[in-house]
Amino acid sequence: MNIDIVFGDFPELKSENLVFKKIEELHLQEVFRIYDNKNVFEYCGIIPKHNIYTVRKMIGHFERDFHKKSRIKWGIFQKNESYKLVGIIEAMDFNQKVNMVSIGYFLAEEYWGKGFASESVRTVIKFLFEEVSINRIQAEVMPANEISKKVLLKNGFTKEGLIRQATLWSGKGIVDLELYSILSEDYMEN
Repeated sequence: MNIDIVFGDFPELKSENLVFKKIEELHLQEVFRIYDNKNVFEYCGIIPKHNIYTVRKMIGHFERDFHKKSRIKWGIFQKNESYKLVGIIEAMDFNQKVNMVSIGYFLAEEYWGKGFASESVRTVIKFLFEEVSINRIQAEVMPANEISKKVLLKNGFTKEGLIRQATLWSGKGIVDLELYSILSEDYMEN
């Protein structure tokens, strides 16, 4: 794992329709629009934020976590004339001993069903495998989140199983989670 590629200069990624870049305070209104919608976080361990000042602080926390080398959050921006923020994708829990990382993602509700989640996952796993030399990428999904499971399977992930009463998620209590993963060798075969 070459962690410096992730946590040196903030890595900007590009795909056919999207650009993945640092979320800054100038994106505050767009970030607030996502975090203010309870539907976005129905299957996440995140409580919606209805206060714009709280969201402003969160953007500062994104920067702090990046400098601590614990997590990177990319804003997912539509590649068009307005470069609108359509969602967020993150890589976290970097385990250098095992050479693995977890990912998570969510989109603004108006961008659901347009293929942006699949394109985002595909772009980030390509970066993590090909440039960072990660061996294992995993994602935890609430069992009822059928759409997210489809996104992962479409991108070559394998369902490893159900972890019962696995974790305490804010606003949800103790939840079961399904674990999905993809290994470098799986990625290279595809």
